[in-house]
Amino acid sequence: MTEVETKTELRGAAARLFTGGTVLCDGAMGSMLYGRGIFINRCYDELNLSQPDLVRAVHTEYLQAGATVIETNTFGGNRIRLERHGLEEKVREINRAGVRLARECVQQMAEKHASEAFVAGAMGPLGIRIGDGNKVTEEEAYAAFAVQVKALVEGGPGVGADLLILETLMAMNEARLAIQAAKAEGQGLPVIAMVTVDVNGNCLDGTSAEEAARLMTEWGADAVGCNCSDGPATVLAVIERMRTATKLPLAAMPNAGNPRVIDGRHIYLTSPEYMASFARKFIKAGATFVGGCCGTTPQHTRAMRGALRAIGAQETGVEVVENGGAAEAGAARAQSKVMPPDLKDRSRVGAKIATGEFVTLVEIVPPKGIDSSKELEGAEELHKLGVDAINVPDSPRASARMSAMSLCVQIQQRVGIETVLHYTCRDRNLLSIQSDLLGASSIGLRNILCLTGDPPKMGTYPDATAVFDVDAIGLTKIVRDMNYGLDIGGHSIGQSCGFTIAVAANPGVVDIDNEVRRFAAKVEAGGEYGITQPVFDLRLLEQFLKRIEQFRIPMIAGIWPLTSVKNAEFMRDQLKVRMPEEILARMGAMPSPEHAKAEGIAIAQEMLEESRAMVQGVQVSAPFGKYKAAAQVLGVL
Repeated sequence: MTEVETKTELRGAAARLFTGGTVLCDGAMGSMLYGRGIFINRCYDELNLSQPDLVRAVHTEYLQAGATVIETNTFGGNRIRLERHGLEEKVREINRAGVRLARECVQQMAEKHASEAFVAGAMGPLGIRIGDGNKVTEEEAYAAFAVQVKALVEGGPGVGADLLILETLMAMNEARLAIQAAKAEGQGLPVIAMVTVDVNGNCLDGTSAEEAARLMTEWGADAVGCNCSDGPATVLAVIERMRTATKLPLAAMPNAGNPRVIDGRHIYLTSPEYMASFARKFIKAGATFVGGCCGTTPQHTRAMRGALRAIGAQETGVEVVENGGAAEAGAARAQSKVMPPDLKDRSRVGAKIATGEFVTLVEIVPPKGIDSSKELEGAEELHKLGVDAINVPDSPRASARMSAMSLCVQIQQRVGIETVLHYTCRDRNLLSIQSDLLGASSIGLRNILCLTGDPPKMGTYPDATAVFDVDAIGLTKIVRDMNYGLDIGGHSIGQSCGFTIAVAANPGVVDIDNEVRRFAAKVEAGGEYGITQPVFDLRLLEQFLKRIEQFRIPMIAGIWPLTSVKNAEFMRDQLKVRMPEEILARMGAMPSPEHAKAEGIAIAQEMLEESRAMVQGVQVSAPFGKYKAAAQVLGVL
């Protein structure tokens, strides 16, 4: 199917939400009000007039949970729906009140937390079939939508809505009329149009997801998508199908599964964690606007916020911090009186990188117990050989080990060689990340490798919970800001932490385009040098380095001396390292374990010699604590 797009020129502050980055929208209003004791036979839109504090409370909770866009309590605020409650004469009053309440909450949040959010005028379906002999003609339906749009945007920028969200559209003729009314009467504000679908992913009038996206694009919507429906999985499938039919931004706002009646109440059982897992999938499928519908709560929004952090999602150029606040981090750095020391003055590793000298690192994995004597002996031996620093992984493969920071301190204090601390955000929230980094700087740890970390399910305790408030990109930003003397919220910590900032790269991944994009984001976030995963195919390393030429930083190549053909197969199958067939053949041809280890060292030496001209250093691993093997590899230097 041919993709289509429009060239609509958008107006208003919310227009930039449509130009890139991910936008987190709020969740349900109706089910939140229902949960506060409002009977289902009430007109929820009328609560804007009779119980405004209740509506304000819901808006505020979503803003505190991290929503960037909140929808007005006007889903049923059109004349035809209000007529059922005898309120058809109060369309303007109810919709204006809905916008005013949302605007007040956004302004209060901006004053208290320096955060930016936007008010979306919410418009739902008319709840009745249109045209073809039905009770409502197309002209009457258009007029109902138009009157509501005028009320929502009345007052212009900063007073009326910032954008319009047409949601839960069930039929294409209704979608067309709603979009046309929004574009004609909406003062040029952006319009998001979302359909609801059945379990097969088709609109309730039988229109396919692809055709719905194509038509709504043709009619002038500025973003299209799917909301409510049968839960996150169904909406994900619809978004994936819509992506093939339009180039417009996509919106995904599912309900929290199907409700169940428990003790006479409709309860949605989909957990915040489950919704958060789908938030990641929505983004990977191409969604720009992510939020929730029926049954979702501020807890779901907060979990989704964490998921968006974990994949490095950005909201309109604003870096998000906990509790929905936001710091204009770039401006804060520009205004900070603290500047980080020159790279050459932060550490010995930093000095060698800054001056272009070749850097040698060896990886030592922390012990599984409290006895680190073997690791310290290995570090001592490597120090004597002239290795520049010891890399210490942070519970690799989510295994339970001594903390990397503890081993780094012991190595630096007892051996006198510098360390590079691998630091992951797998099991730390934003507060503990900040505490750890402040502590690391205070005890002289100056080299940080920022990593996302392996998920707990692949480790020794698969039932352990993950945090992932940020991923490696977000972590890199935090470390960079602390170098400017700023905490996570942009507040002064008094002085620079003085870290050198390393970031990781994997030239051998299948989706190399995504790896290049993420590496570019890491460099933009503050990465000062890169360390690759173990490299066994130098063609891949060379190709990756060419791909990153325009934003390349000094690169250190990972080198791994294989110990056996099983070790090679494990790296290929479990660690997803690209392993050439010729290397597998060489390792498999060895007649004994001793010969295999010697061949692994020989292969690693070849990798080092051949990659030396491409990179500014090497990180040699010491598999299974074989530090002499790492030393032998470095012997070719």
